[in-house]
Amino acid sequence: MSFSNPNPEFAHLLPVDGKWKKDITSWLDEDTPSFDYGGYVVGETLQSATLWIKSNGVISGVPFAQEVYNQCGLQVEWFLKEGDYIRGGDDGKVKVALVKGPVRNILIAERLSLNILARCSGVATQSYITINKAREAGYKGIIAGTRKTTPGLRLLEKYSMLVGGCDSHRYDLSSMIMLKDNHIWSTGSITKAIESAQKVIGFSTKIEVEVQDEDEANEAIAAGADIIMLDNFTGDGLKAAAINLKNKWANTNKKFYLECSGGLTLDNIKDYLCNEIDIYSTSSIHQGVSIVDFSLKINK
Repeated sequence: MSFSNPNPEFAHLLPVDGKWKKDITSWLDEDTPSFDYGGYVVGETLQSATLWIKSNGVISGVPFAQEVYNQCGLQVEWFLKEGDYIRGGDDGKVKVALVKGPVRNILIAERLSLNILARCSGVATQSYITINKAREAGYKGIIAGTRKTTPGLRLLEKYSMLVGGCDSHRYDLSSMIMLKDNHIWSTGSITKAIESAQKVIGFSTKIEVEVQDEDEANEAIAAGADIIMLDNFTGDGLKAAAINLKNKWANTNKKFYLECSGGLTLDNIKDYLCNEIDIYSTSSIHQGVSIVDFSLKINK
């Protein structure tokens, strides 16, 4: 018996019927809380509109935009797919989709669908550029986003990091135990905090510990941490600490990843990254990034 090997689609990450669809409903309600005056003006004549991308970038957010169109009773033909990197055409724009249905509904869906695509594509594009620059600099490890996401938009932003080629790191407080300085100070020591965590996490959840120096890192590794976040380590000091830790524990049964968080930018990426660090976590791929410009125009 043989099985096909279909090309996975990013949309398959999303639950078939989840909260994100209810969020779309809520966002549509937010945009038309009472009277739709513009809808009264245009009525329900059947029309078509073209969705354009007007700046270079990675397309992300298609399943969310599609749900907007679904809830507005519209039909959509997509010409480009999620994850495509698009460069502007001769006139600076490229056709993304054709939207058909009652013109009133097209205009209700217009701004929400564009906002979603612009934000999602902005995160995906920054992620794409960052991971590609890291690879060009010779870095072979993981670039991951952080939990510093926009409240209410975490699913869109974490999803778009994946579309752009980066890791999304932990999704929420339930995804992985991350013991930071406040956790350590509240429990008394790294070892005590890890021992407490090990009582409840089971075999499938990792423990990450933030450390300030090599002594703390060694304590965390000895106590069973899976990931060691080297905080406030920079430059040659970061690389030296990573080499020391890898060498010290090389011939033991302790397996761990080393992570560095913060400080990564597109400007310093070449000098900042070193392969002794397994993971660089950063908010630069999703916090304050530029949008990708889209428009939706009724066809005359």
